[in-house]
Amino acid sequence: MAIVVNLDVMMARRKISLNELSERVDITLSNLSILKTGKAKAIRFSTLEAICRTLDCQPGDILEYRPDTDSSAPDLGTHPVT
Repeated sequence: MAIVVNLDVMMARRKISLNELSERVDITLSNLSILKTGKAKAIRFSTLEAICRTLDCQPGDILEYRPDTDSSAPDLGTHPVT
């Protein structure tokens, strides 16, 4: 997947446990764990905002775009020359 979740990195930098972040953000431990492991398919902006507020960071500190190395993925950035 092209979106990488770096929540564990920010949590380590802020020295906060999954349990503590779960309580502060008011999200279930299992849902936070799914997000932390990169298995989530989506995140609500309100959840992202609460995480960023709690960790005192920006969304880009948690979410990172890395282009897929899969050559079968469509390249939406180029246009065919006619």
